[in-house]
Amino acid sequence: MDSLVSTEWLAAHLRDADVRIVDSSWHMPATGRGGRDEFLAAHIPGAVFLDIDEVADKSNPAPHAMPSAADFGAAMAAFGVDREDRIIVYDNSPLRTAARGWFMLSHFGAPRVAILDGGLQKWLAEGRPTQSGGPDVRRARFDAAEPGAAVITKGQILAGIDAPLLDARGKGRFEGTEPEPRAGIASGHIPGARNLPFGSLYREDGRFKSVDELRRLFAEAGIDAERPFGASCGSGVTATSLLFAAHLIGNDHTMLYDGSWTEWGADPATPKALGPA
Repeated sequence: MDSLVSTEWLAAHLRDADVRIVDSSWHMPATGRGGRDEFLAAHIPGAVFLDIDEVADKSNPAPHAMPSAADFGAAMAAFGVDREDRIIVYDNSPLRTAARGWFMLSHFGAPRVAILDGGLQKWLAEGRPTQSGGPDVRRARFDAAEPGAAVITKGQILAGIDAPLLDARGKGRFEGTEPEPRAGIASGHIPGARNLPFGSLYREDGRFKSVDELRRLFAEAGIDAERPFGASCGSGVTATSLLFAAHLIGNDHTMLYDGSWTEWGADPATPKALGPA
């Protein structure tokens, strides 16, 4: 199954027995929007909601930190998502958070996970059906695997990773000319990191740009899109768009710094850089 599916494809396969649709919409708290509330108001028929703030390691002070394999597998089974399903992830967020859902599901061993290109934004623009209320949950089993290599920590970065680091935040936040949205977080970026704002990967209608365009954007950021790299952002969400774009190019040797700038910028002991890369 392709990793990126069209709204036309999903409309044609909406009722297939092995297709499971996951809404992983998430919004910054200051926006006043709630992914769960919006899901209950209108979602693609048959979808379930993955709340990345709830399916998380609550013992970690960083927001929506990756959960354990056991906790993730239990959550997916409770949602009625089987690991062997054809899982289609979408969002209705300007942060393009379907990529975070794709990363979590793929990281914990689901072999057939795709993103709905354009998400709910495109689905609604085409006048396709929605439903409201909670999901219809079925019985499922999700035996999550814990690969371990795809998520890196602050300690590993401080010790030195054998790969460049790419930051998905906007240019102003990366260079330190715009304040961070979270209180108590310093400005700037991890020394040596490059910058590729996640929004540049998408067309206006929410679809991903072509592979050739994505490859060009990585090159302009000073990153070889076919070689290993680590990705960070504000809190480990938009960085996954960089990882998915690399996946489309054919590179799965990438890593997520899950704590990202929220963790790094809150630590007075970590080195910080200002200005362009």
